[in-house]
Amino acid sequence: MAWSWENDPAYQAIVKAFAGREPEEHTGGPLDVRTVIASISRESKNAFAYDDIPWNRFPRGPETRDNVALLRSDGPQVVYGGISGVHGELAHSVWSMAALAVPFLLRAAADPRGHHRAYALELAGGIVHWTPGPGRCTRTELLRITDGAWRYETTGYFGTWGIEAARDAVAADAGLVMALCDDPDPQVRAAAAYAAAIASERVDEIRSGLHTRFRIEANPAVRAGLILAIAQLSHEPRDPACEAWSQALWSDPAMPPAVRVSAAMGWLYLTDTPVPDALHTVLETCATEETARLMEPLPWMRAVDYDGGTALRRCLRGLLHPEDPEPQWDDPWAAPPAAT
Repeated sequence: MAWSWENDPAYQAIVKAFAGREPEEHTGGPLDVRTVIASISRESKNAFAYDDIPWNRFPRGPETRDNVALLRSDGPQVVYGGISGVHGELAHSVWSMAALAVPFLLRAAADPRGHHRAYALELAGGIVHWTPGPGRCTRTELLRITDGAWRYETTGYFGTWGIEAARDAVAADAGLVMALCDDPDPQVRAAAAYAAAIASERVDEIRSGLHTRFRIEANPAVRAGLILAIAQLSHEPRDPACEAWSQALWSDPAMPPAVRVSAAMGWLYLTDTPVPDALHTVLETCATEETARLMEPLPWMRAVDYDGGTALRRCLRGLLHPEDPEPQWDDPWAAPPAAT
């Protein structure tokens, strides 16, 4: 018999459990992906024992398991195929399966011999970052992690739990993620900050670690990313100290342009104060094409880019002139980071 949703036992179980019923009925049960994530032992995660996870309970589970199995291959293209396979589940709004891959994406990134480590980290963070919709460029949405809306997967599963599970998975491995903020590869450092910003717990600890990294970071693009991650972690609850810190950075002419621009973006997100003339001046001076190119590789920038080189310009238009109409947005998942 050819495969179809109708003859898939996992799909049928999800339909029976969730169709026309409140998801809370299954809180803490075998179909609650948050509970499954919490039950994975550190020993299983460190041993890369992906077969300890009950993939078969969930639609698209076996396919995701097969992609996770590729993450530690010696072949760069094989690893890329595994990560992009998980990426594909996320593109189809199967957040639950992408979340179950997070502990292994993080460990693939932590292996200094591994391949596409930054992509693995970016995907772990993207499960949450991309949820409200890519390309959000307003003062209330630019760095927002979640809009609080309920989401269902194409299978009928309660996808909100998958999003929460991804945040929990990063929080459980916050030490591993923060260690990657000191990685020799600047792309990995920036992606680690991007992933750390979605953690559901240990926020003060993570924010303190990002501040520590910022004080010693030499790469201007990574410094810009660290500022965005810190602002993201400082929004709910609102942190007045971060607002003051961001303002001090964008006001400081000794800071590199990318630092001043990202600090201005973070400050605009954290406040609803009218935009001062001094900030307009900073952006007119510092938000140059050179700064846009330097910031372009950051995960936050790629999430709002159309076709290369438009991200910073688009962010600033949305932040400063939200009344301007947005151009048509193409498929945001059509072009993951290129394989090398």
